[in-house]
Amino acid sequence: MPHVIVKMYPGNTEEQKGKLAEEITKVVMASTGKPEAAVSVSIVEVPEEVWMEQVYQTEILPEIDNLYKKPGY
Repeated sequence: MPHVIVKMYPGNTEEQKGKLAEEITKVVMASTGKPEAAVSVSIVEVPEEVWMEQVYQTEILPEIDNLYKKPGY
């Protein structure tokens, strides 16, 4: 606890994804006071052509009132 799932378009290198996971871990630790061992980060690549159907319509829109950061599109 906590587990963070990042969904994003493909195209970033493994190095970039690793750096993103490291930075997210640092922020989560600082914000929650949890140790590094308690934090997990998953990165799921979703192609742009299916983003609206697979992510926006099924995950973002139904939970819009629960989002602390809403998308601008």
